Amino acid sequence: MNNKWIGIVALALTLGAGAIFQISERNESLNDAHLTTTADSAAIEKQKEVFLYGINVTGLSIVEGTVSKNQTLASILSPFNVPYQIIDEIAKKSKSVFDVRWIAANKKFTILKSNDSTQAQFFIYEPNPAEYVVFNLDSMEIYKAEKPAIIKKREIGGVIETSLYVDMVKQGISPETIDEFADLYGWSVDFQRLQKGDLFKVVFEEKVIEDVVVGVSEVQLAYFEHMGQPYHAIPFEQNGQVTFFDQNGNSFKKAFLRDPLKYTRISSKYNLKRFHPVQKRYKAHLGTDYAAATGTEIRSVGDGTVTEARYSSANGNYVKIKHNGTYTTQYLHMSKIGKGIKPGSRIRQGQVIGYVGSTGLATGPHLCFRFWKNGKQEDWLKEKIPPSEPVLEANRAAFNAKKDESLRLLAEIGTNGEKKLIAELPGQIQRIEE
Repeated sequence: MNNKWIGIVALALTLGAGAIFQISERNESLNDAHLTTTADSAAIEKQKEVFLYGINVTGLSIVEGTVSKNQTLASILSPFNVPYQIIDEIAKKSKSVFDVRWIAANKKFTILKSNDSTQAQFFIYEPNPAEYVVFNLDSMEIYKAEKPAIIKKREIGGVIETSLYVDMVKQGISPETIDEFADLYGWSVDFQRLQKGDLFKVVFEEKVIEDVVVGVSEVQLAYFEHMGQPYHAIPFEQNGQVTFFDQNGNSFKKAFLRDPLKYTRISSKYNLKRFHPVQKRYKAHLGTDYAAATGTEIRSVGDGTVTEARYSSANGNYVKIKHNGTYTTQYLHMSKIGKGIKPGSRIRQGQVIGYVGSTGLATGPHLCFRFWKNGKQEDWLKEKIPPSEPVLEANRAAFNAKKDESLRLLAEIGTNGEKKLIAELPGQIQRIEE
């Protein structure tokens, strides 16, 4: 009898323990499910968070606008109930980051405010496509930041149909890159005598923000074919400086730039018997005239020291630069001389020294450029300027490896196979690597 009851009690205890275990296990499962649901909800909420200008704008009202003419920080923020004391404090505090007096018309701004408040919390101003300035109207924190950017490598080849400038612009190449390309080949190719069918190829990079190009790198690799003659521009570092060389290792770099103006046209050449348009008599023209609009930047063709920077009745505003014991250059008829350009000033190659005008004896805006060699005025366009140092023999193997790599890339953009493609797609070959 006792054994019977003992068995019944044992069975009951076993069943009870099992039930308790099942209930406990079920509760743990429910707890796990609850935790999982809570975690998923948190993840979903986190995914819903929205950021703008690096600020969490989740739950905030976003008002975007464009600065109107004569609009100021005060007139922008007043409609958003920002007290004048805060506006004044922000204006004073921001000078070291961005002076609000430089807020300009047609620039974008953004206001951030809470949905349950009429007062703005943030003011963001975009001075240019690449940057923005954040004004935290609560903490009074002010800082400048850059927008996220992508770099696109562009490899473009084309055929000359009209002119280098026109045909490059058609393919979306910036004027800055065209100017650099023209400078690179200035001593090798006469761009005033291009032939229809001449070929060009250029490799460079673009910095793009929100589908807008905000910056362009220097030319990385280039090729030009003029009247069937190929000119390869291969970058190679020597003596700590990257310089372009041709296939034979001769440097493209010269002591002087080819032209004192960026891509332009020559309106009058060196001529010992030219009829002067103002004085109405035959008189030697000992310079080279470059036609350009008033205000176009004039640059020094080489390093040197300013010897004269003044006005005269014939030359108008002009600057004269001594480059070394052999060469001197002069720039006439400027609308104005560049800031800080005076006798004794040290000048670097490509530095802006003045602006095109028509002062002195001139019938219209242009630059008269004069060139002296050993004290005698010479025809600039016929002068043979010695090149920089070629590839050293010690660097020849490394240069040859770089040359082979460059020629392979250029072959992908142009040469024989590409010429057929150019015929199928007139004037344009373009490959963008993202």
